[in-house]
Amino acid sequence: MNEENAIVMKNVVKEFKVLNRHEGLAGSLKDLFSRDYRTVKAVDNISIKIKAGEIVGYLGPNGAGKSTTIKMMTGVLEPSRGQIIVNGNIPYKNRTKNAENIGVVFGQRSQLWWSLPLIESFKLLKEIYMIPTEDYNKMLELYRELADIDNLLHKPVRQMSLGQRTLSDILAAFLHNPKIVFLDEPTIGLDVSMKARIRNLIKGLNKEKNTTVILTTHDMGDVDALCQRIVIIDHGSMVYDNDIEHLKRYFGSYRTVRLNMEGIGWKEILVDESKNNVMSVISEYQSRGNIKDIKIEDISTEEVIKKIYENAASKTA
Repeated sequence: MNEENAIVMKNVVKEFKVLNRHEGLAGSLKDLFSRDYRTVKAVDNISIKIKAGEIVGYLGPNGAGKSTTIKMMTGVLEPSRGQIIVNGNIPYKNRTKNAENIGVVFGQRSQLWWSLPLIESFKLLKEIYMIPTEDYNKMLELYRELADIDNLLHKPVRQMSLGQRTLSDILAAFLHNPKIVFLDEPTIGLDVSMKARIRNLIKGLNKEKNTTVILTTHDMGDVDALCQRIVIIDHGSMVYDNDIEHLKRYFGSYRTVRLNMEGIGWKEILVDESKNNVMSVISEYQSRGNIKDIKIEDISTEEVIKKIYENAASKTA
């Protein structure tokens, strides 16, 4: 593998056998002995190269195959076909070695000890990952610079707010200086100030340690703030792989028109200027009622990705 590439996937397929279930009590009994299975492709022929130090948004609707792909990258699942190389290793064949070089934050699955102060969890992780004392102390100093963690270190995890626990989990994932960190919805449910704090922390750690970050999220604020590149999958297949600016240029003819209609309130319309003139759209709505205010904006990342989902869905329909 090229040393610049942290992850390489070639024609990766993951299939699952799913039982065709029957209804009712008799059907449930029949299912116990049934061999009536169908094959479902959770991941369908995905090829990708991710360079060391990249922050990549791995996006897709629920059920698109994101979690399955991440589980193959981390060695939890073995691909049905194709090849995955992570940090020069085949993850499912070298799970222990792979685990030494990755960090993971998955939803509510914390790796912190609930009743212990955060610093005690850090000390335990230091021993688990056999982090040299000098490196451990340097990471704590870096954490102090990036996240001002002194007020958290001696606080039991169970007494922390959701935002503080999320921040602490991210710190724990980076503690052993892994080459790759997988973050699943890191800012879900957090307020604006904590989201900004966590995004700044991730950017700072990526810059200081050149850590590759794979981010799955539905929060387009995370994508805009963190990701240089996004990969979008739908129904197990890749539908986009490029940087965000390229994506916005591709959809550059789109404008978001917001109209404050009397008696209705704000209404949002996505206009493709290659097909419709913005002023003609405004005139059409003016004929339906009095417009009190108008705002015209470039298409947002969220709207761009929504359009890609719609295009992918229409092709598979």
